[in-house]
Amino acid sequence: MKLKVEVKSKEIIQPSSPTPDQLRHYQLSFLDQISPPVYNPLVLFYPMTQSNIQVNKVEVIDHLKQSLSNALTYFYPLAGCINDNLFVHCNDEGIGVCISHKIGDAPSLFTFVNTWAAISRGDQSHIVPPEFGSAKLFPPKSILGFEPRIGITKERIVTKRFVFSASKIEEVKAKYAKGTASTGNQIGPSRIEALSAFIWSRFVASTKEKSIPDNCFYTIVLAVNLRTRLDPPLPENSFGNFYRIAITVPSKNSGEDCYDLVNQMRESISKVDAKYVRSLQDGQSHFDFIKERAESVSRGEMISIRFTSLCRFPLYKADFGWGKPVWVGSPSLTFKNLVVFMDTVSGDGIEAWINLKEEDMATFGRDEILLAYAASQNAC
Repeated sequence: MKLKVEVKSKEIIQPSSPTPDQLRHYQLSFLDQISPPVYNPLVLFYPMTQSNIQVNKVEVIDHLKQSLSNALTYFYPLAGCINDNLFVHCNDEGIGVCISHKIGDAPSLFTFVNTWAAISRGDQSHIVPPEFGSAKLFPPKSILGFEPRIGITKERIVTKRFVFSASKIEEVKAKYAKGTASTGNQIGPSRIEALSAFIWSRFVASTKEKSIPDNCFYTIVLAVNLRTRLDPPLPENSFGNFYRIAITVPSKNSGEDCYDLVNQMRESISKVDAKYVRSLQDGQSHFDFIKERAESVSRGEMISIRFTSLCRFPLYKADFGWGKPVWVGSPSLTFKNLVVFMDTVSGDGIEAWINLKEEDMATFGRDEILLAYAASQNAC
């Protein structure tokens, strides 16, 4: 199902009350600075019930505008303008619901959307104001010589949605359980671990005929939420970019099915610990690392697939007053080799939104082993 969205009008929504002068200079953190200048878009679909049909659409739009205006008084950096990758000038001129990744990560987006929804339906008990302060934890620094746009491409990107049912996920988990068991680990692969390894293996298998330079190597990049890894942990409503990446270089003996890949990914993620967080707060060593990695990508020496999971996040709780969403999706993104996992509306399945170059998707999307486990559909 391919949806076409027609823009009827555009309007800047300002906070319902002016941002105080002492809050008009919102400092970006080091993690904000090195985050890509892209947007985190979501499309929420709501049921067309009998009561909804009779609601005046103009009144609904006006109500959404007013509740958004009220929400922006809590999330004032979203109504500002980013200056020189250093700070946000909170001038109340507006960015909108599709928030910039320079300001916040996915959990920040969900905090904003669900607080906006609570304001819209008049539920004061579920209004969760954000906690700012990322720049104090991760002070900004000069990132001269580093290009945060690495991975963003102007090439033709195709996005497809691959839906894994609960039963198929269990089959995939069983495939990779032997890898974790071989190391004496009693904990089998999680849903995300198993699907990441499986999708990786099918990507490599479906694109193996491509000509790749001898000095080129593959990496798996996993987004890791840092909120629970700080000491003390940060609350869920901490606003900003509190994520980093764990990089896995699959071993030569992983084989096409990559049964040992789950163990390798776990080892990479385990290194994102308190010591790692301290290195981020220092900034320099991590900056040198990501700068070197970006140069490798630019030289064509590294092919990466990025995985990020939005599963278990409150995707389906945004009730603006007419019920919860029946489906949540995302427009195509400008990142190649990006996989985003999202819960199905039932909560027991997983949708993998996969962004690949057109020629890679042409072979990947026809992979028979992949399609034996997942139903393929076009993105919205």
